[in-house]
Amino acid sequence: MFENKKFKKHHTPEQAYVKIRHYCAFQERTHLEVKTKLSGMGISWTAINELVSKLIEEGFLNEERFASAFVGGKFRMKGWGKKKIEAELRKKGVSSYSIQKALREEIDQETYEQTLLKLMEKKWASIKGQGVTSYVKQAKTRQYFLSRGYDNGVISKVMKSIAEAEKN
Repeated sequence: MFENKKFKKHHTPEQAYVKIRHYCAFQERTHLEVKTKLSGMGISWTAINELVSKLIEEGFLNEERFASAFVGGKFRMKGWGKKKIEAELRKKGVSSYSIQKALREEIDQETYEQTLLKLMEKKWASIKGQGVTSYVKQAKTRQYFLSRGYDNGVISKVMKSIAEAEKN
């Protein structure tokens, strides 16, 4: 009558495979996410590895495709820098090869700098207040973009052009 949430519902590998195919078809997933989900269904590790292999063979699971989608989305939608994207992908268990390939393919340097320029101009203009010097603006802006995952060299390059534009 009432289902106790403490007890996991155990599935057979065949039942789990049908569910996990839908799970992977809904959106791109990492191998780790799929393994965790299957484990939660009460599937043994040997069966999990077999199911993951089957999903890879059938194209439902592709780490490079996941990494590309993640990189593109976080960069274009959230304005994250390469370092933050890379760190998040590492947390998700994505291989270094897939991460580097996705970063190369999804973010070209010119677009990266142009995006940073637009974001930085907006941030620069938002820093106001009595006694706010150019130095304070630079420090706050640099700290903000370091926390967003941009590397210091690119930040310096873009900030220099903004500071020069402000002087003129």
